[in-house]
Amino acid sequence: MALKRRNKVDATFNMSSMTDLIFLLLLFFIMASTMSSPNDIKVNLPQSRAKTTTRATVAKVTIDALGGYYVAVGREKPQPIDADALEPYIMQLVAQDTTTYIALHADQDIAYKEVVRVLDIANEHKLKLVIATKTAK
Repeated sequence: MALKRRNKVDATFNMSSMTDLIFLLLLFFIMASTMSSPNDIKVNLPQSRAKTTTRATVAKVTIDALGGYYVAVGREKPQPIDADALEPYIMQLVAQDTTTYIALHADQDIAYKEVVRVLDIANEHKLKLVIATKTAK
């Protein structure tokens, strides 16, 4: 007597759930990569109680703990720059856009004269300067 199987086993694989998972992972990594800035220079900012914000800055001047200067325009990667070349570089930016804002990100452990150098450049050329700080808890 020959018995037939009632249920046939289907050996195919359904890819729809896998593609949904891959799409969600791709979306997560795209969102996460735009929110982080892995190329930023590590700077320990001083604390402040003020909670003011500014419009998007055009030039970001960073002074790290070793006294190295870095300049970034917009969202580009910070580039190292010599302290003597900082003023001509900023003036070149001002020549391109007269509404240039400068955001100064200076490590809290550097000598005060390094901060004053950038302040003098901004004051001499009547530029708007914002000093970045951490908010106090």
